[in-house]
Amino acid sequence: MADSAQKQELLVSGMTCEHCRSAVESALRQVPGVTSTRVDLERGVAAVEGNANLESLLHAVEDAGYRATASASR
Repeated sequence: MADSAQKQELLVSGMTCEHCRSAVESALRQVPGVTSTRVDLERGVAAVEGNANLESLLHAVEDAGYRATASASR
């Protein structure tokens, strides 16, 4: 069976502290299909692995109170 996991990178704005970073990571982990996530507070980047829908990831970040867009380096 082929592994359909993919890596996606989101640009996240509005994060100012570790609590913000943690909130974004937690929101992304709850999206169905996400297998791992790592948020870099300094760069404002969330790296997500899994087979989650991009729109679902963006909505999860926005629902957590932050703004997200797909990285151009995808």
